[in-house]
Amino acid sequence: MNLAQLVQQAESVFVLPDSVTRLKACIDDDSSSLDDVAEIISFDPTLTSQLLKIANSALYNFTSPIETVTKAVQVIGTRATYDLALSYGVSHTLKTVETTIIDIDRFWEQSVSCALLAKHLAEKKRIRESERFFVSGLLHNIGELAMIKVAPDMAKRCLNTDKDTSSIYLQKEVMGFTYCDFSAALIKDWGLPPSIYRPIASLLETDLSQLDTDALIVKQAYLLAQDNVNADINVGYPPIGPALLAALKLTEDDAEEALDETNMQLISVIQLFNPSAFNIF
Repeated sequence: MNLAQLVQQAESVFVLPDSVTRLKACIDDDSSSLDDVAEIISFDPTLTSQLLKIANSALYNFTSPIETVTKAVQVIGTRATYDLALSYGVSHTLKTVETTIIDIDRFWEQSVSCALLAKHLAEKKRIRESERFFVSGLLHNIGELAMIKVAPDMAKRCLNTDKDTSSIYLQKEVMGFTYCDFSAALIKDWGLPPSIYRPIASLLETDLSQLDTDALIVKQAYLLAQDNVNADINVGYPPIGPALLAALKLTEDDAEEALDETNMQLISVIQLFNPSAFNIF
């Protein structure tokens, strides 16, 4: 089964919540207002609750509580609101994946770590709408969860890593592509913007000259998160740390600062996106 066929199969299994789809259409409509965005969210109690939790979380650290959807949209912005709603929607959609095949807690720890690091680095580079970097970081490996659902035997084979056999090598041998490829293709198929899936599609590119700033930021976040959470796993990615930092005009101190600050946020933000947290609804 090739990548396109797997994406088509995954599409029938993983369907974004209707409110997230409607929210995208609303934001893409130039005639829509802040009130239109807030209204769509308000009609979905679960999304409303989750968005308010996110707005009041360590992700933002606002000085006063955000108590209404309208206020959240006002202070965060409509595009950022959509990006965060999307993050929740995808996480919620994937909650039915069989979690005995992989360590799901570690999976979300690495994903959220990558998301926080990407957002932090984008802010460090003074790039607007840093939430889209959070989304790319959070979703960079959803292909693995999708594969567990649509082809669990292949997913299990990709776990047989050791010091001589890397996960990237196994993914290419078993599937013919990587989980990053699958993630990007699935996100694109959902109709999400290129700013979200393009950095994921080029995440394993080793020629840094081929990457724009967005892709470099997500790549740096990915490598830092891997070292932060999965240092014991043979990923099989070549060490390009100094060159990547140089390409971003960042230093080792910047990287350490990013890890220190995001690690303080990590546990509380994981609670917002790990599907096991949705059991309370």
